[in-house]
Amino acid sequence: MLPSMAVSGAYEFSPERAAAAEAATQLLEPGMTVGLGSGRAVWSVVEAIVARLGPRPRIRVAVASEATYAIVHAAGITVVPLDGSFELDIAIDGADEVDPRLGLLKGGGGALLREKIVAYAARRFVVVAEQAKLVDRLGSSFRLPVEVVRFGWRDTRRRLADRLPDAPRRDIGDEPYMTDEGHYILDCTIPEEADARELAEHLDHVPGVVEHGLFFGIAERALIGRPDGEVDVVEAG
Repeated sequence: MLPSMAVSGAYEFSPERAAAAEAATQLLEPGMTVGLGSGRAVWSVVEAIVARLGPRPRIRVAVASEATYAIVHAAGITVVPLDGSFELDIAIDGADEVDPRLGLLKGGGGALLREKIVAYAARRFVVVAEQAKLVDRLGSSFRLPVEVVRFGWRDTRRRLADRLPDAPRRDIGDEPYMTDEGHYILDCTIPEEADARELAEHLDHVPGVVEHGLFFGIAERALIGRPDGEVDVVEAG
């Protein structure tokens, strides 16, 4: 276990997650520049990278969150800024939900904006997840995070109410949660009758919405870990 994982207490071993992470590392080669999102699935990938490529592996990594930076740095992996001077060979991230058409719901950890930027900066985007994350309808087991500018956020929420009437602000105790970019998150219930793809298109055009946790047409495949340690592959198309 990597030092920062043990210290933070944020990491718990899952055989499904570990199997998917190991499968993801088979796509990596020394010399690659890799994008990593955030969350437990990604931290399992970091652990699998060290196990497969050794300490201080010869890859470079661009990260989507401060938490991922701390874990990658502790692993001795070179971290590079996403400065526009290169294209990532591959990006790897987890997901809160995966539908049969490889649509994703992400952002439970609050890094959805940076995660989407990293995914779009890569030639290939691969998702690692556990079997329980497979769903028939996005939003059936997780709320949809919508990242909003703090200025006028209540008015932004009012303008979302016709599509997303249940949209509380994410708070930590008595204080609002803020993303690494200093924005608020609304954790929204997706109504059962809603078309998630149409909803994503609508949210893309609402002033005050910075980003949302619906990812469509981005991932090339999802590596789904099973309790028996095997991995199923869900591919786009």
